[in-house]
Amino acid sequence: MVDLKATEGMKLLAGNSNRALADAIAQYLQIPLTKAAVRRFADLEIFVEIQENVRGEDMFVLQSTSFPANDNLMEMLIMIDALRRASAKRITAVIPYFGYARQDRKVGPRTPISAKLVANLITQAGASRVLTVDLHAGQIQGFFDIPTDNLYAQPVIVKDIKDALGHGDHLMVVSPDVGGVVRARGLAKRIGADLAIVDKRRERAGESEVMNIIGNPAGRSCILVDDIVDSAGTICNAAEALMKAGAKEVFAYATHGVFSGGAVSRIQNSALKSMVVTDTIAATPEVAKCPNIRRISIAPLIGEAMHRISNEESVSSLFD
Repeated sequence: MVDLKATEGMKLLAGNSNRALADAIAQYLQIPLTKAAVRRFADLEIFVEIQENVRGEDMFVLQSTSFPANDNLMEMLIMIDALRRASAKRITAVIPYFGYARQDRKVGPRTPISAKLVANLITQAGASRVLTVDLHAGQIQGFFDIPTDNLYAQPVIVKDIKDALGHGDHLMVVSPDVGGVVRARGLAKRIGADLAIVDKRRERAGESEVMNIIGNPAGRSCILVDDIVDSAGTICNAAEALMKAGAKEVFAYATHGVFSGGAVSRIQNSALKSMVVTDTIAATPEVAKCPNIRRISIAPLIGEAMHRISNEESVSSLFD
């Protein structure tokens, strides 16, 4: 918990994408959620009404742009616009999961860079700064023309690994693909474990085929680490390959549990002993019921970053 005096002048407005996380952050900061009405007209247009005075306030708008991504994005833009027109002093868009982040470059002729478009929309709506968690690509920070803080979930994940599995030679951190090596190396260094890499070939979008494992996982407790788990095909195939290579057991950690399509049933029937994700995305009933999916809270990390932003203190020192 933070000092009550330190949160004077800051207010938190929550969208509908992840109310449980908003409540947890408000509890950490010991501030009530700002009263607002968010409703739909008959044609599903979104209407927002701020129901208390926010003139001159330091406002934080919490909204993950997860499924339904377009509805949640539009809701956030309208909330920001409403605050701007109500003369809020500063508006920080707190986006635990930044949708469209995987569209960060042109993948072919005549294709968009949608992450840049979304950054422009948030800026034009009236946001003064952005706070997000584990962007899929670090360069997205440069898409914004306003200050942007990208928090890292790794300290939360490291603590959970040490509490659940300890640390030492029996552990091996595994990157499910070559692109995640930097992330996996950082985690391995923090828990004192060796590093392995799964080399895979993706035949088509949404499907992956494991080809080879660089490293020796035999007899080890392997920890697969990624930023986003969507269809879960990559992570489940990697777990199966590790078990075939002699791994003792396989765990997986990720920041954002998108879990689209048949991801939950795929994880439930996989070789994974557990799939651990943070609560940046609200859990569906299917996720909540899955016996080998576990969620850990990132609310204290986001709450502390918000407190530091409001008090003009260092955010990067959270990760020193």
